[in-house]
Amino acid sequence: MAQQETVDVDEVFRVETHGIDPIPEAERHGSAKDLFWLWFGSNLTFTYVINGALAVAFGLSFWQATAVVVIGGLSFFAISAAGLSGIRTGTATLVISRAAFGVRGNFPAGVLNWVVSIGYTIVNTVVGTLALEVFFAEIGWQGGTAGRAVALLVTLALTFAVAMWGHATVQFAERWMAYVLAAGFGVLLLFVLPGADTAAAATAPGLSGWSLAFVVMFAGPFSYVPMPADYTRYLPRTTSLRSITWMGALGGFVSSVALGVAGVAAATQTDMTDAVAGAESLLPGWFQPLFLALVLGGSVTNSIITLYSSSLNLQVLGIPWSRARAIVISAAVTAIGSLAALFLTDFTTSLLSFLSLLIIVFAPWGGVFLTDMLLRRCRYDSDALHAGSTGAYWYRSGYHPAGMAALLAGMAFAALTCDSELWTGPLVAPLGGADLTLLGSVVSGLAYWALTRRRQPAYAPAA
Repeated sequence: MAQQETVDVDEVFRVETHGIDPIPEAERHGSAKDLFWLWFGSNLTFTYVINGALAVAFGLSFWQATAVVVIGGLSFFAISAAGLSGIRTGTATLVISRAAFGVRGNFPAGVLNWVVSIGYTIVNTVVGTLALEVFFAEIGWQGGTAGRAVALLVTLALTFAVAMWGHATVQFAERWMAYVLAAGFGVLLLFVLPGADTAAAATAPGLSGWSLAFVVMFAGPFSYVPMPADYTRYLPRTTSLRSITWMGALGGFVSSVALGVAGVAAATQTDMTDAVAGAESLLPGWFQPLFLALVLGGSVTNSIITLYSSSLNLQVLGIPWSRARAIVISAAVTAIGSLAALFLTDFTTSLLSFLSLLIIVFAPWGGVFLTDMLLRRCRYDSDALHAGSTGAYWYRSGYHPAGMAALLAGMAFAALTCDSELWTGPLVAPLGGADLTLLGSVVSGLAYWALTRRRQPAYAPAA
């Protein structure tokens, strides 16, 4: 009998067949360096320029805002470390979090995370489309409605094609797009940094200004907490855990800090209320079309990973389809939302306000998940994660009481201390206007540690 040929199901430009099912050891491949390019490329997005400019708008000086940008970038060490569980289990983050919350207790966060992923994908798509529309105009095509429609189609196609092919293509695209974007944004830094007013004094930001600056800087990295294992699950079990943490963290740190500092520098020189127009005004005419292409490219690289993870998210929620089919749902909702934002009504600002409010849920969720991972030392019963009501992570009717209690404690603290456009907590005023939403992760993490440190269930043997 002829020996059956083994086919690698995770190849570039070939539709990935795996979803949230555990990746067999025989199909594991890659190295920690892949994570550097993934997180470096996906965070070469203009959002960080906007975040840096906001820190100055909150009243911080150049050096104060730069310090906040750097501290925010360090949070990628926690995000990268969250991917360690993916190597041990071979599955996605939102499957692993069943251990902390229970199979049913994990469901609400799964729904909200899908909403957040699609929401940010819509925002990125709109930003990329508008940048490409202006690019068309600057090269001589005043396309009007047709031009905007073509720009949207191009932006969606670039994002969807890569995410549809799957894991290997996502990593390949992020690496090669990172080369181009890094060179382009490097030139941007050369134009923007020399003119920065580093001597300007802070305008009395107070506790409110400082806290809002930190919320803005940490909100982006925190939105990735439900994703890291999605991109480590293919790595061989023998991969060094330290190298995984460092490579992923350095990738996110370098790109987010470089662009954040660019935003800080730009805000000391010009009005950044319209960040794209403000940054463009500091650039020579010949570079402005290239700058718009950078904004488009950064939007696409970020959307690729959120759209890809959203397809795994849908499988976690019980959609009985393959990952490749599930992603069509996410892409369709993204397209509808983008069409509405660009052609029917401008709801982008409202959408951003809503998404920022969800940090009340995701900061505490991240605190519980990361604490659970530390307590278990990333050792999980992989079979039980997929076993439903017959597995060890079913707990009480599908809910882990300790995880749910800790999550609610963190959410209560975050809601009481949140200062956003849609909700202001009753403790904000007594705290001098400080927004302490992010500390909800600390509250939930400490609560979970106190409730489970002596009776952590369902450890799997180290593999």
